[in-house]
Amino acid sequence: MIKSLWIDNFKSLVDFDLDLAKLSCLVGLNGAGKSTVLQAMDFLSQLMVGDLDDWLQQRQWDSADINSKLTKKSNIDFKLVVDLAEFGEVVWSGSINRKTLRCSQERVEDKHRVLLRVDGNECLLREPMNFRKGAVFTEKFSIVFEYQGSILSSLKDKQTNALLQALKTAILDIRSLDLLSPELLRSRAKTSQGKLGLGGQRLSAFIHESGDEGREQLKQALKCVYQQLESVDTRSLRSGWKQLEITEKFEGHILKSSARHINDGMLRLMAILTQLSDGNAFLLFDEIENGINAELIEFLIDHLVATKHQVLVTTHSPMILNFLEDSVAVESVIYLYKNSQGFTRSIKFFNIPSMAEKLKFMGVGEVFIDTDLTQLYQEIESL
Repeated sequence: MIKSLWIDNFKSLVDFDLDLAKLSCLVGLNGAGKSTVLQAMDFLSQLMVGDLDDWLQQRQWDSADINSKLTKKSNIDFKLVVDLAEFGEVVWSGSINRKTLRCSQERVEDKHRVLLRVDGNECLLREPMNFRKGAVFTEKFSIVFEYQGSILSSLKDKQTNALLQALKTAILDIRSLDLLSPELLRSRAKTSQGKLGLGGQRLSAFIHESGDEGREQLKQALKCVYQQLESVDTRSLRSGWKQLEITEKFEGHILKSSARHINDGMLRLMAILTQLSDGNAFLLFDEIENGINAELIEFLIDHLVATKHQVLVTTHSPMILNFLEDSVAVESVIYLYKNSQGFTRSIKFFNIPSMAEKLKFMGVGEVFIDTDLTQLYQEIESL
């Protein structure tokens, strides 16, 4: 589980702190920085992949787009606190040179020791020979090869210890679906590469690779809200392309539809539910209610709360909030706003005194509706 994020100089995120729960829900006005937080988390995950050029190309950005226009700094600095079940709390921090797209400084430490340190072209690794007893072997070497992102994206597993490998896996398991698009969800794909794309591309291959059991689980979940659904299928076409199809049963009729003719809401639910059923990951969804009928929101929220994954979503919908239990909402709903300097700031929504008072008498969504968000920052600034 990722417990907290600090990042400086990424778009509107300047000296920005965010505490994260198992389910975190970002709310706030348009332009407050909600989508930017998801982009920042996906950016940090890409540091472990190492190919930042490709990531920028997918988003149709160049490197100048990611640093803040509100400061004179060039490097992007970050710190993630990650709770690795086997090893406890680990801190991963670094400074990314925007021109080389490489961590010119990087550090991984637990409560006992620094396990990795990069300073310029020098790397120090501490390798526990017996982790529990704390015996260490120190390796120091000069970095003579080219890479992007984290040094861990280029080191072989045999060069790193189990803790560093677990950290790398946890960061790689940040999976963003912040650009979900019906057109991309409908597209055919040959392989999923183990995950969906930012816009939901590769959904057909992802469902295909989940096997008969995965498709049956998806059908059973969807059947709760689409009672006419008989099956979710995929078909291999020429050259290995996979096509997504569904079969629906109506009175006296069996109707088969390819992805080109499946409604947007069902496609979005397919992508979300399929991703929720796959492994362990930190999932990012932007405006999760988009394209989904109001009647299906409770069904969606129940799955987000119950999943074993850690989830970060943004929303403008009071209906999303209304289906959260008060105890969950107190921990999970985070209000983002911009201060007078244009920097994005975060605060737990129900840590704001007037919001906490309203929650005694109103539902979570009702509090949100009853609040003038354009004036709320004044109360926050006065705290």
